[in-house]
Amino acid sequence: MIADCRLQIADPIVRRSQQTAMPGSYPVPARRRRVCILSASSQKPACDEPFGHESFDPELMTKGLAAEGPCRVEARGQRRAAGFTLMEILIAITILAIVVTTALASFNAVFSTTEVLDDSANLYEMAHTCMKRIVFDLTSIHLGQRPLYKPPEFDQPPDPYRLVATTEETGGTGFAQNLRFTSRAHLPFEKSPREGIVEIIYYLQATDDGYLELKRADNPYPYPEFEKKSSDPVLCKYIKSLSFKFFDKNGIEFDVWDSDSDEFGYATPVAIAVKLELLNKTETHTFETMVSLPLLRPSAE
Repeated sequence: MIADCRLQIADPIVRRSQQTAMPGSYPVPARRRRVCILSASSQKPACDEPFGHESFDPELMTKGLAAEGPCRVEARGQRRAAGFTLMEILIAITILAIVVTTALASFNAVFSTTEVLDDSANLYEMAHTCMKRIVFDLTSIHLGQRPLYKPPEFDQPPDPYRLVATTEETGGTGFAQNLRFTSRAHLPFEKSPREGIVEIIYYLQATDDGYLELKRADNPYPYPEFEKKSSDPVLCKYIKSLSFKFFDKNGIEFDVWDSDSDEFGYATPVAIAVKLELLNKTETHTFETMVSLPLLRPSAE
């Protein structure tokens, strides 16, 4: 709805003075107000406010028109309904997506870290149990001492209480050591609760997933010929490597040992170092220990 806004001279005295003004003289400013004449007489004019002298124009004053021109008046009930624009909605969705993505990434990082910590804790616990078992077996070792021990002849059977460490290939994964000795640390499996001196053999066996497992054979006397059995208990999984180092009384290190061999003087080592490497996905964890044997058979003179 459009209304014409005109200037109306509010002071009749000033109007008369303007009419009687001398030619060439400047008209006296008059107090003005905007009067909006609506095309619909039922509506109340919305533009009924005084003008200041700063927008005074003598030419428009003589014509009775306002300097601002027509003013627009909106009828009641035709105001624009309040709401969000499409751009505002898109910005809000973008911000929400960023917040949700950040939160999910944080949760995934927390869960991944927790899973890694759990795997590492289980790996350390398994390695600790394995090393503890090895140390206990070696500290309970039994050896044949002189004069009861005599080096075997060529056609005689080996000493049943010998200590032997050999190296063999394990299913294309490399070479691993087997350790054979006798000990009093018997674990009663397969309905064999009797105690005594047993033959213990540590050996590695390859698995389908490319790892190695450490197994422990526990055989009571009489000691049978060694044969790998599926019933042998697994001491440790996810093994990358297992090595034994043997030290004589002079501190010289050896990778293998045979107490029935003339090469080692038919003696037993003073100490054995154990190094165990476990692989947890891409990380390698190394565990090492040194075991001093409580019994020693010196070399033959």
